[in-house]
Formats: sequence, structure tokens, C-alpha cells
Amino acid sequence: MLDFELDMQELTNIKVIGCGGGGGNAVNRMIIEGLRNVEFIVVNTDKQALLLSQANTKIQIGEKLTKGLGAGANPEIGKKAAEESREEIAEAIKGANMVFITAGMGGGTGTGAAPVVAEIAKSMNILTVGVVTKPFPFEGKRRMRHAEMGLENLKQHVDTLVIIPNEKLLAMADKKTTLLDSFKLADGVLRQGVQAISDLITIPGVVNADFADIETVMKDKGLAHMGVGYGKGDNKAQDAVRQAISSPLLETSIDGATGVIINFTGGVDLGAIEVYEAAEIVREAADIDANIIFGAVIDETLNDEIRLTVIATGFEEDNGKVTTSAPEAKIEPKPVAETIKKEEEPIKATHNDPLLDLDRESVNIPSFLRSRK
Repeated sequence: MLDFELDMQELTNIKVIGCGGGGGNAVNRMIIEGLRNVEFIVVNTDKQALLLSQANTKIQIGEKLTKGLGAGANPEIGKKAAEESREEIAEAIKGANMVFITAGMGGGTGTGAAPVVAEIAKSMNILTVGVVTKPFPFEGKRRMRHAEMGLENLKQHVDTLVIIPNEKLLAMADKKTTLLDSFKLADGVLRQGVQAISDLITIPGVVNADFADIETVMKDKGLAHMGVGYGKGDNKAQDAVRQAISSPLLETSIDGATGVIINFTGGVDLGAIEVYEAAEIVREAADIDANIIFGAVIDETLNDEIRLTVIATGFEEDNGKVTTSAPEAKIEPKPVAETIKKEEEPIKATHNDPLLDLDRESVNIPSFLRSRK
């Protein structure tokens, strides 16, 4: 007889890998924010940066090549450093079902090493997702050329790729916004995306999915849209979903997507009708035959509030092009301070909510709102 009293984390292992300085900083901020049910790894050529990392697993790549002094903004050095340390990287990610690779493209280590890390992960049959940033225009054409080169290399080795142009951070900022606060917004896209997938798989919720569902939507799908939204009040679900599908931090929307993951996190007052109406907005924007994976988790600390994550893949456009956000879907971005405040609140899903005890056999749930038995 099978023992079903298994820790779900034993069944599904998710790891976040920060490459270079930008990726390492993103990992640190996710750890501070309390991202749960994932393992953190940082890889860098800079020994000093590794000493400042809060990740449990730290890999100094290219020790012979760089002597721990960094890649000098040279992506070729970053690539060779990662290749020198292939065995250590493979050992660190062994056992993972899914990895998220994050880096700031345009420098040396992140740009050069991230594609190598992705190639190693894919060769181990691990679902591999890249979430990376592009440089600000003021950082110069040379750095932007390096970033574009790194992105092309990375696309060849990831299942899905989310790109956040740093320039988009300015759309959420005002004169009082600090640079650190701006980067928190970009990191929030990755953090909430990772958390949404982790919650869907590992946290008992009103509606859950399994890893096979996630893999169906994200494996070998190219460029992706990963948007997050927040809503409060009577129209909270619809407000949140509109933010998520037209994120001001991204250059993509979900128009024509053939695969969509949508995850709601709300309080005990989360209404069935408002969730249905919000999910309909996603369904209408996506392809008519889109595979929509839906999840809902109860967080008792939320009062008349909702957090929502939408991940969309499989766009119709050829050559990896995706549509930009449709004007009619756009909303006015909230002040950066308010957005950061909401993103910094830890997500505390509960296991004892009365909604979890519903007899689902007596509830007629549409197929795309199904729960994994």
C-alpha cells in the first residue's frame, strides 16, 4: 500500500538560481521577503559578493580563471567561468523538478553564466525558466549589445523566458522613488511568480494544480508573460487581473496565449462570482483553445484584498515575438510606495480554512477551474 503522508516538497523541488551581481541581489531580496518552499542558489565570479549572499548554496565559478575577482563586465569570461564549474553547478541543482534562473543582463557574470546554467539544467531534464532584466538605456550601447547577445543565448536553453526592461521601472517611479525601491518592483515579479507556482503545487488550497499541469504550460514555450496584480474593495479581483495581464513592468501581454497559469490569493471573503469574472477576463484575452491552469489559496491575513499572478506562454507570433500590452487593458500604475508596501507583505496561506472542507463533488466547477484530487 502506498503511503500518502508525504511532504509535497519531497515530490516537487523548486530552486531559484541567481547568476552574477543582479541575480544575487534578487535572491537576497526574495529571502528577506520570506519566499517559501524553494531552495536558493547563487553563482558568481566575485568572491566578495558571495560572502554577502544569504543563500544557503553559494558557488564561486571560474575560481582558476578569475581568482574570485569578477568577470570585468566581459560575458565571455562569465561563460568560461561557468563552464569551468559545470560539475559544481550540476551537483547543486540535482534533484530539482524546476529551476528559475535570474540575472541582470548586460554585465559579465550574469550574461555569460546564465545560459550555461540553463543548458546544464535542461540537459538534466529540469523545467527551466529564465527571469532576467535588460539594462537602462543610460548604461550605454555596449552593455545593451551584451544584454541582447546574452538573451539570444539564454533563449536557446530555457523552456520559458520572462524579460523585464529596467527602463519600464521608470514608469512606476516618481522623483522620490529610490533605485533600490525600483529594483524591488522587478524582483517582485519573479518572487510572486515563483511563489504562485510553489503555492499551486505545495500548499493545500481551494483549487490546486500538480506539477504536470505547470510543465504543460511552461515547457518549451519561449517568451512568456509573468504579471502580478493587487486589488482591494468591490472590484478587487478584476482590478488585480487587469494589472497582471497588462503589467507596466513588461513589454508583453497575454493576447493569443495558448497556455495560462492564474493563481488567486485572497481572504476568507474571496467570492466565487468575482473570481469567475476575473478568470473570464483572462480567458477572453487568451487563445480560444488556451490551456488555463487555475489556482486559489486562502490567506486569512487578507481582508477584502486579493493578490494575483498570471503566467502566459505559447504566443501565436512567430520568431519569439509577443504582442505588447493592449492600450485598452492598461491601467494607471499605482504609486511605487504603495505597490512596494503590498509586495513586502509576506504571504501566509493557511491550511485550516473552512473552504478547504467543501464537498467538491457537490459543486459544479468548470473544467478549467478544476482541483487536483
